[in-house]
Amino acid sequence: MAKRKQQKAAISRPRRDLPRAVAVNRQAYRSISSSELLAVSFLSLICLGTLGFRFLPGLYVGDPLGWQDSLFTATSAICITGLVVVDTGTYFTFWGQLYLLLLIQIGGLGILTLASVIITSLGAKPSINTEIVMEGRPATLSKFPIRHLVYDIFKFTLIFELLGGVALYVCWAPNLGWKEAVWPSIFHSVSAFCNAGFSTNSDSLMSHANSPMPIMIISLLVVCGGIGFITIEEIYRRYFDRRKKQIPRISIHSRIVLVGTALLLFAPPFAFAVFEWQASFSNMPVTDKIANSIFLAVTPRTAGFNTIDYGLASDSTILLTMILMAIGGSPGSLAGGMKITTFMLLGLMAWSKLKGHSMVVFGDRSIVDKSIKQAIGVFVIMTALMVTSIFMLQLVADPLGRDGKMLYRIFEVVSAINTVGLSMGITDQLPALGKLYLVFIMFIGRIGPLGLFAAFESRFSDRRDYRFASEEVIIG
Repeated sequence: MAKRKQQKAAISRPRRDLPRAVAVNRQAYRSISSSELLAVSFLSLICLGTLGFRFLPGLYVGDPLGWQDSLFTATSAICITGLVVVDTGTYFTFWGQLYLLLLIQIGGLGILTLASVIITSLGAKPSINTEIVMEGRPATLSKFPIRHLVYDIFKFTLIFELLGGVALYVCWAPNLGWKEAVWPSIFHSVSAFCNAGFSTNSDSLMSHANSPMPIMIISLLVVCGGIGFITIEEIYRRYFDRRKKQIPRISIHSRIVLVGTALLLFAPPFAFAVFEWQASFSNMPVTDKIANSIFLAVTPRTAGFNTIDYGLASDSTILLTMILMAIGGSPGSLAGGMKITTFMLLGLMAWSKLKGHSMVVFGDRSIVDKSIKQAIGVFVIMTALMVTSIFMLQLVADPLGRDGKMLYRIFEVVSAINTVGLSMGITDQLPALGKLYLVFIMFIGRIGPLGLFAAFESRFSDRRDYRFASEEVIIG
């Protein structure tokens, strides 16, 4: 017994052979919550990206970016948003585009994922805080060893981006040239899978609107990047990994993601076809119209590529696009937004209430109340943030509301906070304070509203060991 107490005491105190500063730093690191670690990691990466845009040589064709535009571009790349204040194809050199793509890749995979890959490759184990950030909801991922999941994320990313790059190269090489098509294919494949939306073309993908195959390949990459590594892992282990069939069935989380993704892939294209058939699609053959309708339904979740000019699109198209931007992709993916699971759970909850059921049920399984409350919380918080941000940007850009571009700013805010990157063409026209505010909401959208509030909660929460008497409130 005494020996066990001595061992426990030895573990709890710092080793004497370590410098005191190292012991203090380790203790401070362990006191940081997972949400704070995530926020600090992205902030640090944004700062490094900004410094790189300011001081690295050979990135620009002409004059380098100023501090504000460097910060905006670095944030947009690391938060895989895609909003731009300069033309990526003409303003940056090859090395500038390569640096931008590097930030997109690191921001897409997440700095903690890359750190975990390095740690596990050296035979060590990621910290508990890193595991919590990596896993998201531990109950969903308890079946996956963190080491295997990290390597699979890295592996799936490289496979999808490689296959996408090869497919795009085959499509573009005959027109662009066998050498000239290499870099655009790589850049667009990485940007599409990471749901970033950056393009080496000045008009994004508008010049490829009459080429169904490339935009379908990019659409597939966007969907795969936004479906979530958890779901990809389960599908792989269930149907393709015959040596280790560890998953007897697809989890309810992945089933909800797959059903929600299917609904969003089949329903919105019909609406976009109706809205733009005689407008933006008027000069296209039927095949191109169908391909572009599908693309318009995919890219708001949350890729940021465009094959039409949203400044000339119908109001119905703009409204549906903003709804899709708010929905976004799935948890644990490279997409932003409130997430498919949030909207699916809210819809299932409403359906259960209409049918008079006391529990929310999907796939012969009851959804726990905690998940329902989290979905409601995400919806309320994100809606409040979007409404507040719209008013803030309007006050900064046009406090008197006389320029008639309110809809443009609403679209810009919804795109930024959901890390989409679509724009109606006003990003570079915003005042300095407006661009800084977009930087702020892009960062919030990348780490997630719950992650931001959890970081504050871990420092300032008032943890009570009692509760007040309860009472009902009339609703409806």
